[in-house]
Amino acid sequence: MARWQCSVCGYIYSEEQGEPATSTKPGTRFPDLPDAWKCPVCGAAKSAFALMKEEEVLHEAAESTVSDAIIRELAAWGITLIFGLPGTSSLGLVDAVRKNPEMRYIVVRHEANAAMAASAYNKLTGKIAACLTIAGPGATNLTTGLYDAKEDGASVLSLNGQVESQYTGPYGIQEIDQDAFFHPVSVYNNTVYERNKAIFLLNLAVKYATLHHGVAQLSVPNDIQKQTLDAACCRRETVITRPHIVPDERELDKAALAIDRAHHPVIIAGWGSYGEDAAIAALAERIKAPILTTYRAKGILPEDHPWVVGVLGSVGSPQARALVNDADLLITLGVGFSKFTNVPTDKILVQVDTNPVRLGKGQKAIPLWGNCALTIPKIMAKVMEREDGGVRETIARMKREWQDQLEREADAEAVPVRPPYIMKVLSETIPEDAVITVDVGENQWWFGRNFRMKRQRFAMSGYLATMGFGFPAAIAAKIAYPEKQVICITGDGGFSQAMSDFVTAVKYEFPMVVVVLNNHQLGMIQVEQRMEHYPNYATDLLNPDFAAYAEACGGKGITVQKPGELKEAIVRAMSLDVPVIVDVDTDPGRF
Repeated sequence: MARWQCSVCGYIYSEEQGEPATSTKPGTRFPDLPDAWKCPVCGAAKSAFALMKEEEVLHEAAESTVSDAIIRELAAWGITLIFGLPGTSSLGLVDAVRKNPEMRYIVVRHEANAAMAASAYNKLTGKIAACLTIAGPGATNLTTGLYDAKEDGASVLSLNGQVESQYTGPYGIQEIDQDAFFHPVSVYNNTVYERNKAIFLLNLAVKYATLHHGVAQLSVPNDIQKQTLDAACCRRETVITRPHIVPDERELDKAALAIDRAHHPVIIAGWGSYGEDAAIAALAERIKAPILTTYRAKGILPEDHPWVVGVLGSVGSPQARALVNDADLLITLGVGFSKFTNVPTDKILVQVDTNPVRLGKGQKAIPLWGNCALTIPKIMAKVMEREDGGVRETIARMKREWQDQLEREADAEAVPVRPPYIMKVLSETIPEDAVITVDVGENQWWFGRNFRMKRQRFAMSGYLATMGFGFPAAIAAKIAYPEKQVICITGDGGFSQAMSDFVTAVKYEFPMVVVVLNNHQLGMIQVEQRMEHYPNYATDLLNPDFAAYAEACGGKGITVQKPGELKEAIVRAMSLDVPVIVDVDTDPGRF
């Protein structure tokens, strides 16, 4: 059985398979086709076809291709979730995904959303998800989401098609120098130019993404994707998934001595200590130190925990800032030291981090290079247990003062609905085991300041702070935790950047609640203009009816215009087994 290729569009007619689109039965020889038969893709005449040489027939006859081997290797490493868009230069890889029952390919409407979803998936689960798209514009569209992963230390694998090797260089269609393009955003970056290197290079990509907590990018040219490959003959690497780093005992002794000598120690828990809530609480109990968190670590312990005061930073309370100012020693656990947290570095710091480059903040730092899971118990074993001395009572008083202020801000009568009231209702209504994703903008500020975390998980775009993160993150959250309520808290500006993928949530039947704080403004920009004494300009938004948009996409939409409607709307939205947009009419920047 031979194969014939159209010289106009490149379509291949297989005598073995026939052509269903033209009612040609399998086994029909090409010369036996009617003279009037035309190419089913471009309509070219039968005479435009030429017999293919045996060596030109690759993936259709191959038992295993490079693409098949790559996707099998991904599955072997437990990387089974892929976000992206198919296209010409990735068809071999996409078909390998189709054939592998372990893989799940979520097709999105924009590649930036694919990369943000992959980033959020790692932030929420610690597992790696992949992006799979085409060369050129598909690759370039990924980069906002990939930069979010880079800045926040999320492990993501970017698997990209590339044009056929002979078409690389200037003026190739959808061809860019992807090695150069991805270099600034990646911890590993390569192209498979030889098929026998494919598995080795993929192993390296997974290793670097895992150990360096960042983006690994691998491009695979279209022709190489289709070549035959016996993966058993390929070189492989072992990937260490969780390196155990323990500080030097002498440094631990220095830290313990400094803690014992301190009169007012304060613990600051950052994202790098996530998952170590029990150990952090035990350390606070032993040395009688209040616990503050960075924004990204909000909820690492419930905010009603007796040793937790709240978030430190621009969205935090005055009480948290007062504690830090009065402290004579700060114990920072996986803290990134961003300008918004504003951790003072002129104090004695006992600093725990797995990244040695971040250690040594200020001249009084005692750096402890190690995992919080291993380091905190070692500190516990070396420090003395203290008497309370009224610390818990002081913490309780500070929290009452802050909570009273938040209650006063949450005006239940104001129309449009005030953001503090929205956060109050959400705090009271969202289940304790829910997963929350937060977009960037004024909604994020109100969430950090006014929402009371219990035991929920949440994800945000931290250092890149990119608008449009909240909704694709919600898609990732629903895949990661299908049994849990997923709530996306976003603004009208942020949601409108990602709303094309609301149909993706409908298509894949991902029930979730999207709460849009609709103030018809880029509210945070308006505040920033005010802070820098600029007149308000270019921040007003002309929005569609978000609730009607949800219905048009096949989901549900609820509009809230009065405070009394909000709680019922959230409860109803959570009861529906479809994606829901709750469009809340609010004002920008109102206390």
